[in-house]
Amino acid sequence: MADTNPIEYFICGGFGGICTVLVGHPLDTIKVRLQTMPTPKPGEKPLYTGTWDCIKKTVKAEGPKGLYKGMVAPLVGVAPIFSISFFGYGVGKKLFGPKDGSQLIWWQYFCAGAFSGIFTTSIMSPGERIKSLLQIQGGSSKKMYDGPLDCVIKLYKTGGIRSIYLGSLATMMRDVPASGMYFMTYETLRNILTANGTREITVPETMLAGGAAGIANWVIGMPADVVKSRLQTAPEGTYKNGIREVFTHLIKTEGVSALYRGFIPVLLRAFPANAACFVGFELCRKFINFVKHR
Repeated sequence: MADTNPIEYFICGGFGGICTVLVGHPLDTIKVRLQTMPTPKPGEKPLYTGTWDCIKKTVKAEGPKGLYKGMVAPLVGVAPIFSISFFGYGVGKKLFGPKDGSQLIWWQYFCAGAFSGIFTTSIMSPGERIKSLLQIQGGSSKKMYDGPLDCVIKLYKTGGIRSIYLGSLATMMRDVPASGMYFMTYETLRNILTANGTREITVPETMLAGGAAGIANWVIGMPADVVKSRLQTAPEGTYKNGIREVFTHLIKTEGVSALYRGFIPVLLRAFPANAACFVGFELCRKFINFVKHR
């Protein structure tokens, strides 16, 4: 993708992000519900015994639309989020890449990707906060939030702008290393599959590289994501010391394995969602190149 400039990254990344949400949101809902379900008391059964149990109970109580709960917030915000992420990556490639314009190596791809993670936190964090709060609402008639706008208003009334941006540091701790791994994996596989860019990548190859990038992203980012979800969905004032208190309480009460709670739906979602993202990206890039050279 050496011929792609940061502005084109911005446009194509936004289109790829929309594809990601449409494909991956249902399993993202399951992931958040598994991550944030209450710890069962001694002798008490957990709310969900696993991924499939969570899916069945969600659909039974709320219908299939329950799997898409909270999708408006990421769908509205995802285009700018992915646009900024891919734009940041395009800028990062120029900052960390060879000055002679030659092909980057693995650590340069990683640094460029990690740089992109910094770009997205300002809009990713409030979007994740709203999405997670809406996702954990069950099918009962007594709901705290009627939708994204109502959620923003109530959060602001409760704790001001700081409440809306709760979990920003945790989001950055997740996204910086995970984005580095994400773009590095995709670019490395893309170079292998296309003989270092000597031919265009096919749709199946894009799906393979994009899906693998998604899995690599979450292997690195999952622990910070669990901490973020706990922090962002806890009642106001629960964790006064922020990330450190969430992490300490989680390890003490549930053990290290809790850092990968919800990992199965993440893996099930990561491959198709990110395959869709990069297919959307590559198709948009080809369209732009077609228009440029007409």
